[in-house]
Amino acid sequence: MPLSPTDLAQLPVRRLGPTDLLACADLSENRGWLREEHKWGLLLTAGTGYGIDDPAGDGLLACCVVTSYGPELAAIGMVLVAERYARRGVGRRLMRHVLAESGGTPLTLHATANGQPLYEGLGFTEIGRAEMLKGRFSAAGPVPRIPVRPATADDLQEILRLDKEIFGLDRTPLITRLPAFADHLRVAVEDGTITGFAAAWPNMDTHVVGPLIARDTATAQALVASLAAATDRPLRTDVDLRHGELLTWLKENGLAPVISNAVMIRSAPDLPGDATRRFAPLTVAAG
Repeated sequence: MPLSPTDLAQLPVRRLGPTDLLACADLSENRGWLREEHKWGLLLTAGTGYGIDDPAGDGLLACCVVTSYGPELAAIGMVLVAERYARRGVGRRLMRHVLAESGGTPLTLHATANGQPLYEGLGFTEIGRAEMLKGRFSAAGPVPRIPVRPATADDLQEILRLDKEIFGLDRTPLITRLPAFADHLRVAVEDGTITGFAAAWPNMDTHVVGPLIARDTATAQALVASLAAATDRPLRTDVDLRHGELLTWLKENGLAPVISNAVMIRSAPDLPGDATRRFAPLTVAAG
């Protein structure tokens, strides 16, 4: 017998952990998303997962992940509801639980066109947009002659310092996982100083470029070109629309737009940090 709206609104929400990885990937697949098990593994260990179990015993009915950066910001991502329960208030039930758990912490997320009305109804406002691009990097255009090399263990403290300066908050739990999570981690170095860094991590048949932190557009371009030269997979990345020069260059070099999402925030006027040097997130799910 189908659950009533009252029953759905009272379903318990539980914490998810690494043992729920396959159930989360199954739910992704159910909604037509990629399984992305490698990304789920990172998010469920570095962040906090929330889920609603299907009373019928058929896996997860809904899930999401919250990545906390302390009392000043947390990111919500991977909000999914099983197709059989879509448009029945389950997503709102899950989100209200997450909002209650977060207290007064400002929250950010990337919203699709379908999801944006839900988030607006919960107090989120759009503060920008990001465009996902995907394709084989063609190296058709010139690459800035900025020195880029593989990162070493000795670079980690400087990477963390630069990331905190530009992201605006300490995300050590995520950044220190990059050497194991990513296939390639590069730093741009000028006059002995690291001026940017970027990673390429495996996601199904692509390498996702993120995070992409750089002093300027030319440095970001040099980092992307270096990562592209290290892989035979297509690249995928999400770039803030304010970085028009980088977006144009990526499109000239073989990457094509896939989708544009709204960057949203709740309980704060804007994101912390320096948006002029923050070109792409590690993953939109983590803000």
